[in-house]
Amino acid sequence: MPNSILIVEDDQLVRESIFEVLSQDGYQVAVAGDGSQGFHQLKSKPFDLALIDLRLPDSPGIEVLKKVRESQPGTEVIMMTGFATVETAVEAMKMGARDYVTKPINDDELRILVKRVFDTKQLKEENRSLKEMLTERKTHFHNLLGEDPKMQRIYSLIQAISDTETTVLLQGESGTGKGMVAQAIHYSDPTRKDGPYVEVSCGAIPRELLESELFGHVKGAFTSAIRDRMGRFELADGGTILLDEIDALPPYLQVKLLRVLQQKVFERVGDAKTIRVNVRIIAATNHNLQEAISRGSFREDLYYRLNVITIDVPPLRDRKGDIPALVDHFLKVFSEKTKRDVKGVSKQALKALADYDWPGNVRELENFLERAVVLTQSEILDVADFPEHFTKNVEGVDLKSANGSSLKEVLKDPEKKIILNALEQTGWNRKRAAQILQINRTTLYNKMKQYNLL
Repeated sequence: MPNSILIVEDDQLVRESIFEVLSQDGYQVAVAGDGSQGFHQLKSKPFDLALIDLRLPDSPGIEVLKKVRESQPGTEVIMMTGFATVETAVEAMKMGARDYVTKPINDDELRILVKRVFDTKQLKEENRSLKEMLTERKTHFHNLLGEDPKMQRIYSLIQAISDTETTVLLQGESGTGKGMVAQAIHYSDPTRKDGPYVEVSCGAIPRELLESELFGHVKGAFTSAIRDRMGRFELADGGTILLDEIDALPPYLQVKLLRVLQQKVFERVGDAKTIRVNVRIIAATNHNLQEAISRGSFREDLYYRLNVITIDVPPLRDRKGDIPALVDHFLKVFSEKTKRDVKGVSKQALKALADYDWPGNVRELENFLERAVVLTQSEILDVADFPEHFTKNVEGVDLKSANGSSLKEVLKDPEKKIILNALEQTGWNRKRAAQILQINRTTLYNKMKQYNLL
């Protein structure tokens, strides 16, 4: 049965134009000239989607939206608006509208938005069965590893979106494996898995070069542009692009990305030719984008475009049950890489690893074990193979100090001293101190805050 759409628009020409476009695409379309006719249509039958003009003769579009959400919560809504009322449209998205489209309406953009809504609606229906899918626990899923329920939910969600074009937002601390999740999404997609997978770290590329990196440039576009160059979006055509540290994207590029999300088109720097790409966009961040919106550094409408499907990647401290499996995996990898014959870890060493909070998450555990494998002289890793600051006050007391404190508590004092020493060595330069400690600056800042070193 075709998806049903209700158009609530008082301008007859616009109404008829939209009706024609969507009917040609196979949708079942009904029309209403004002809010009251729209409500009458909704009472007579349920609709999958309603396209509502923000300005109607008998009722503001926002009020119509409220009533639709109350009476037909299963009906998705796209608001139609003039450029002068985009802020109101964003407000409508906060109230439950799925998206908005600006007038004059571009037929191709409208088709993309409507298709995206129905793709997402299908995902919601599929997600109702996720709990049942979780009963079949997986230890591995593509390149991901973990049996924790949080990881099982991620596996199931990736399966649900695998054959769609849906934009995905990955949220999680540094080192949790957001890039690995993005790769799993790409290789789960039957139509894209053989296409390119491209990662861009928006925070690692100088701002003056970022636009060219993303969208390419033509010869002569700027002083050093000695030849035409393809950008990352073109390189990812037919596949997937991961925009890591999306919060580092400057405002003028946020506008350009918004257009790519809406229409999948852009221009190279210095060129007037429009390029169209077929690419799934995955964005990742270890910051709170809502706070960035409040500060004015991130566009609210871009956030809602990106935030179609959100995957929260859990920190390692919230899935410690996965540590034994991760340890086994990394030991095999690094034993083969370094030509060492390390077969496992002692019970005491495994308990030490499990008791630690891993502020650098899986990446920190990975680096930690690589170091231990390189330095050990034994087939079984023991706490003696770990750094002194990690094992101090642990050996010989079954990971408890004389007064019964946990390893986490025992390690606080030496950890604080090590951080303080690094800061003093660098004249309290956080960037250099973080490099010495081999942790990222966010982790260092959090530790300084924890130990009252700010």
